[in-house]
Amino acid sequence: MHTLCQGVVIIFGVAYLLALGIFLIGIFGLFGQERDPLSAVFLMPLGLPWNLFLDPAPDMLKPWLAALAPALNLFILRPICRAIGSAGS
Repeated sequence: MHTLCQGVVIIFGVAYLLALGIFLIGIFGLFGQERDPLSAVFLMPLGLPWNLFLDPAPDMLKPWLAALAPALNLFILRPICRAIGSAGS
């Protein structure tokens, strides 16, 4: 069970890095791409439920907070997997 949990964390982390890369390429227009305000669409499901609480934030900070929301999920998943691993031992 512990290796399954570790696999989920690794897959989530890779998906987060890919979505973050797409976001940065789209927001800054890197590699000749046009700037795309919808480039954060892949970060949104990874950052749930935290990005649902971003409404009070200033509009300028919302994309950056949405980009950090999946990191919060990742930091929550890691201790859960450690607890599962230590409970199974």
